[in-house]
Amino acid sequence: MKNFIEELQWRGMIHDVMPGAEEHLMEEMRAAYVGIDPTADSLHIGHLVGVMMLKHFQECGHKPYALVGGATGMIGDPSGKSNERNLLDEATLHHNQEAIKEQLSRFLEFDGDAPNAAKLVNNYDWMKDFSFLGFIRDVGKHITVNYMMAKDSVKKRLSSESAEGMSFTEFTYQLVQGYDFLHLYREANCTLQMGGSDQWGNITTGTELIRRIGGGKAYAMTCPLITKADGTKFGKTAGGNIWLDAERTSPYKFYQYWLNTSDEDAEKYIKIFTFIAKEEIESLIVNHREVPHQRALQKRLAEEVTTMVHGAENLENAVAASEILFGKSTSAHLKKLDEKTFLDVFEGVPQARVALSEIEVGLDIIGALAEKTGFLKSNGEARRALKENSIAVNKEKITDDYTITTQDLISNAYILLQRGKKNYFIIHVTE
Repeated sequence: MKNFIEELQWRGMIHDVMPGAEEHLMEEMRAAYVGIDPTADSLHIGHLVGVMMLKHFQECGHKPYALVGGATGMIGDPSGKSNERNLLDEATLHHNQEAIKEQLSRFLEFDGDAPNAAKLVNNYDWMKDFSFLGFIRDVGKHITVNYMMAKDSVKKRLSSESAEGMSFTEFTYQLVQGYDFLHLYREANCTLQMGGSDQWGNITTGTELIRRIGGGKAYAMTCPLITKADGTKFGKTAGGNIWLDAERTSPYKFYQYWLNTSDEDAEKYIKIFTFIAKEEIESLIVNHREVPHQRALQKRLAEEVTTMVHGAENLENAVAASEILFGKSTSAHLKKLDEKTFLDVFEGVPQARVALSEIEVGLDIIGALAEKTGFLKSNGEARRALKENSIAVNKEKITDDYTITTQDLISNAYILLQRGKKNYFIIHVTE
């Protein structure tokens, strides 16, 4: 059996682990779980560390459980938060759970008869029948308020000057999460809970409940909260989260996020977010440091994570799209792009609307460059640019007798004009 703790340690994926956990996991196949917040119908890359931990756990011969917090999603977790989160209804939570399972299946083996096949569980299934009186009688009486108040997540919220305190609902969150651990310990012999370092308090409440009510021994393990070297938040851009759902974040933008990581971050992320072996990673880092301008480490990182999340075909499309701005792309390459990827590649490029009827009868290039779009200031400037051979339509150089037609349409709606190497303009063709 492969040593799970050892594997995660060299990858920099362990922040805290209870004594005895390594020996416990080396004795036989064990079960462990990670809780996933179901407040959206997609995971984002902030969730990936927990998912990678589960995947490594399964690869080491153990049984992973992904717990979707249907019940806890109705409450809100104070850990690392300054405000109480929005509460979700049951229908929304169910929809989100199904979407999350589909994404998790790209990483974990749920099917088959293997004893360590992954399982998805929802804590709403065992929490929905609890009465308030039943919960405080059967669970609450075993944990003191003093114990709960001592948790860092609680102390930070209560001591924050800007916060409005903490509701009783949020205060009880650690008891609900702790009961989840107790339930999985009883029902699935689950003896390890994993999560981010901000979850240590909640996880150890679970190990305490198992000790006091279950009469057994369980373990806690956390990974570091992922940071970026420049101090900005990992997994965020100006446009928000980097999602695993291709509709929310295109494979192109997803690929670009990893490709644009700093050298320092790339050395850290390639250990955490890929399954590349230690020797190969060490070799990649050495080679990268010798010729950092080639960004080979970032390229390998982006390729591995994009393939893992979106598949080889979407990686291929993302690489091709990335080369459009800088490489020797053709009109054929552009026309392969779907609308979302095209707009992502040329985000921020100015646009003008032109009626489809004008394209159908043929739009002369002078009008397309000047009068109809304002890309160039005048017909005279347009003629000079054409004479200089600096104008391209959909990456193909053209002359002053060119006519734009429906054959030039990208995704049935766009035409790309270009002057020189970096000056772009988009004609948005509308009905």
